[in-house]
Amino acid sequence: MDVHGRDLRYFAAVAEELNFTRAAERLFVSQPALSKQIRMLEKQVGARLFHRDRRVVRLTVVGEALLPHARGMLAAWEAAEAAVEEARAAELHTLVIGMSTSPGRGLLPALRTRLVSRYPHARPVLRQVNWADPSAGLADGSSDVAFVWLPLPDGDRYRHAVVAQEPRLVALPQGHPLAARAAADGEGAVDFTDLLDEPFLALPSEAGPLRDYWLALDARDDRAPRIGGVVGSAEETHEAVANGQGVALLATGNAPLVVRDEVIAVPVRGISPSRLAVAARRDDERPLVAAYLAAAAEVAGTTS
Repeated sequence: MDVHGRDLRYFAAVAEELNFTRAAERLFVSQPALSKQIRMLEKQVGARLFHRDRRVVRLTVVGEALLPHARGMLAAWEAAEAAVEEARAAELHTLVIGMSTSPGRGLLPALRTRLVSRYPHARPVLRQVNWADPSAGLADGSSDVAFVWLPLPDGDRYRHAVVAQEPRLVALPQGHPLAARAAADGEGAVDFTDLLDEPFLALPSEAGPLRDYWLALDARDDRAPRIGGVVGSAEETHEAVANGQGVALLATGNAPLVVRDEVIAVPVRGISPSRLAVAARRDDERPLVAAYLAAAAEVAGTTS
């Protein structure tokens, strides 16, 4: 049997009203159409569901057996419709925000406030992504918007708003010779040329141009970097620097994630500043995505 929900709904209405005219009015259909559907259902079931004459309509034994199951199936379908509608609403109002580390800098609350002021039902959801994915989930669609460091691989696929531009520092073990040199420097800094022979901690190879950027390849005059280790998180970076595996470039705003205990950070001259951006796929034109990017542009304007 291939019984449609409409047939069960018609059957339940007649069974509850025990009157075809009232059931048809309740269903907003004509009585002949209702009678036709009941006959078709009886044909599919292979038995009569109602005793009917000019005076009375009552259920047959088969109809009485079917009624509780019909009601259960109709209730289950109503619950399914409600669940689908709830899921659709949640999907419509949910914005997944990808990030490799917490952006800090007061950005999350500032952007949330602006987003919710425009879309009160918006539900921002944060998603932590491994450093191996420089798009923070944008590339595979698991994030709707993301905090990313520029440059992005396949940059033409994305639009972005830069929310922070900061000098890059180098994280060093506290007893490193360059730490003493920085302390003696009038600016408390080191030149990048002083770091060329140091082993560097690198992002995973999957990070592509972002790995090259944090190794400052553009400032090395074609000298290949020495790789002391590969790191995939701020915690791994701290441990590797503290253990003497290598030094690491980091943005000023991210220093608190790495600098503690025996790890320090000093400014580096001779390299470009880092740029943190909020990005989205260029072809994603959903209102929540556009609103978050607009909020990022606003925040960048107030902090620049």
